[in-house]
Amino acid sequence: MQMIPRHDPYLVVRSTGGVTVAVLSGELDLVLVRHLRPDLDALVRESDALTVDVRRLTFCDATGLGLLAHCAGGAQRRGARWRLLCDQPWILRLIRLTALGDLLRPESTPPGGPAVE
Repeated sequence: MQMIPRHDPYLVVRSTGGVTVAVLSGELDLVLVRHLRPDLDALVRESDALTVDVRRLTFCDATGLGLLAHCAGGAQRRGARWRLLCDQPWILRLIRLTALGDLLRPESTPPGGPAVE
């Protein structure tokens, strides 16, 4: 995978074969959402296939979940392929409680492949 140059400890972006992977880490709260939203909006606009990997998050509040829903909705409207990699039970519970499962469609690993690193 080719890494897109960045100097952000909370977002690492890689792209290969038409698939863009955005790996988020840290605490996805109001402060980080404000920081990441412009970059994630650009990825949604420019990617035909976007995978957002949240397996390294240590916290996610309603604002963070809202950002993920915003990105998933934007990708869906564009007809882009969306994938959310998530294996933390506490985030999966938030997704279930907010009835966002159909929009976010969380997966623990990419189908047919190893985990994205």
